[in-house]
Amino acid sequence: MKIDMRPPIVKAIYDAYENSRRSAHRQHLGGSQIGHSCSRALWYQFRWAWHEKHDGRILRLFETGDREEARVVQNLRAAGCTVWERDPETGMQPRFSALGGHFALSLDGVLEGLPESSKPHTLEVKTMSEKYFKAMASMGLEKAKPVYWAQCQIGLHLSGLERCLFFAVNKNTDEIYVERVKPDPAYAKGLLEKAEAIIFSDIPPPGISSDPAWFECKFCAYHSVCHGDQMPELNCRTCAFSTAEREGGWNCARHKKALDEIDQYSGCGDHIYIPALVKMDVHDTGEDWIEYVTEEGEVVRNHKGRMGSV
Repeated sequence: MKIDMRPPIVKAIYDAYENSRRSAHRQHLGGSQIGHSCSRALWYQFRWAWHEKHDGRILRLFETGDREEARVVQNLRAAGCTVWERDPETGMQPRFSALGGHFALSLDGVLEGLPESSKPHTLEVKTMSEKYFKAMASMGLEKAKPVYWAQCQIGLHLSGLERCLFFAVNKNTDEIYVERVKPDPAYAKGLLEKAEAIIFSDIPPPGISSDPAWFECKFCAYHSVCHGDQMPELNCRTCAFSTAEREGGWNCARHKKALDEIDQYSGCGDHIYIPALVKMDVHDTGEDWIEYVTEEGEVVRNHKGRMGSV
């Protein structure tokens, strides 16, 4: 049994983060993640198969990154730039969507007045460790952080702007790295096609590796669902009756109704897992049940949100 050696006040602070801020599912597939190398992981994310449960220290670290965005906006304004970090109508970050709203990206801002250019730029702000910061400075954004590169490209494509200012801050030294990113329309189009394939697929796409020990799989949030025996979460998006509609929203074929966000989280008593999420061979199917065969030859039935022996 591991003994908690943290001072009580430190534990209390971290506990407060865990109690007030939980890792929730997104309604959409995020443009900030579409450059991820594994489409299956993105499908699991979009289908709410699992979500990471972060401890208080990590949640506080996320907050530190969020706070840096405001500081960067302040820095840019002090340097003579005009920055819009909020949409005047919504009060939220500038947001763009596609594919019926199932794919979306929020920008950290839009700015004008850079000394290097009079063109308006999208703004993406990141903080990173010295190791990754040095790699960025040495190799450039596209090679050092392809996921961030993809995020910049999607932001340019959806916004229609011609430049992105990528702004990175070294967490260790506070050194700044900036790169003005030009659009790559063909690449951005490919990312949207990738998103479309993920969003409207009823089955998970191939993963980056079938080897659970592969380094990208080993540290993936969905490792236990993809390679292990962890059953996915029970909600509408993991149910075989639910569909992401191309014109937007979700629909339940079982109850013939549109599903709002509350419905999707809550699910219902008629939930049946998407068969591809179950690590067993299908034995038989009925109107509202599916039977599987375990490795030991036992027949189990998935019916009304439960998996049990027949």
